[in-house]
Amino acid sequence: MAQGTVMDVAGDVELCLGAIRESFPPQCDGIPLADWSWDDVDGSETSGDMRWGAYALQGTYDGDAFTVTQPPIMLALYDPMPIPSEPQEPGVTDEDVLLAIQQELPDRLGGSILMSMAQEGRLVVDVVWDDGTWQKAADEDYGQDVVVIRSALRPVNP
Repeated sequence: MAQGTVMDVAGDVELCLGAIRESFPPQCDGIPLADWSWDDVDGSETSGDMRWGAYALQGTYDGDAFTVTQPPIMLALYDPMPIPSEPQEPGVTDEDVLLAIQQELPDRLGGSILMSMAQEGRLVVDVVWDDGTWQKAADEDYGQDVVVIRSALRPVNP
């Protein structure tokens, strides 16, 4: 399951899971979107050879591209299942330590990082996909409750 903005620039279609640059038309660095069709899809905007809209999508992810397997749902009409909450108590890791870890992550996770920030004693890292492997590695490398990995793509039936 994915929630994001679909951007189609002259037939090159991407799924944007992270930040959207607020230009007109908008821009992003997304992942390739396979088997996308605008047929029978509402809620899009166009400008020149670009078309975009925000949708909830079901499909599969092979590590490179997201393949759509069900009709999209406009995000404005989508009622998602609740996401498990993060710890309520603040973490205890010093911000300088978190910022040093943050500098290491691009070498470890590459282009999968959507965003990272030190927040309340933890480093919160949003990635395209984590099946739990990266969270386990972060816990082993940095200790429990220091780095929180959040996956943008989620299983439909966890």
